[in-house]
Amino acid sequence: MASVAGREAASKRDGHPPLDGVVVQGFYDRMRAVAPAAVGAIERDRAGDPGRAFGDTACGRLVRSLDGEGLRALGMWVHHWCMRFYDDDTRVALRLVREIAGRAGLGWTADEVRWMLRESYSAGPAAEARFTLPLAAAGELAPGALRIEAVVPRQAGPRD
Repeated sequence: MASVAGREAASKRDGHPPLDGVVVQGFYDRMRAVAPAAVGAIERDRAGDPGRAFGDTACGRLVRSLDGEGLRALGMWVHHWCMRFYDDDTRVALRLVREIAGRAGLGWTADEVRWMLRESYSAGPAAEARFTLPLAAAGELAPGALRIEAVVPRQAGPRD
């Protein structure tokens, strides 16, 4: 597996000042709390039947067991894992990302969204689903809480 993003890469390169180190450390602490259960669930699901309904998988059971803050931490962890190690072996994790992205009312903060967007941008186009979770989370923020133009690469228009 190749690392395509990391702590340092996710805190710069988008024209915004780096996030406060204490804030970012808080993200990592919360993610570490859910990581062992997440790794175990992903490994069990890799070995299981890929056609099972999400709710019948180990990842589905893990999601049901978490409150909103735990689910946000799990989402951030699995997004971070996918951005760092994006390859053919991430199918189960990408399914988990899509399932979390499809849930409303998780209460993402602008800092959490900006951190995930920076990781996604640093990962580059090799990680096809890199904006799935951060854009879903950004959609729940209050209007004007997050400016993403500088983070998400702008496509050239007809007059550019």
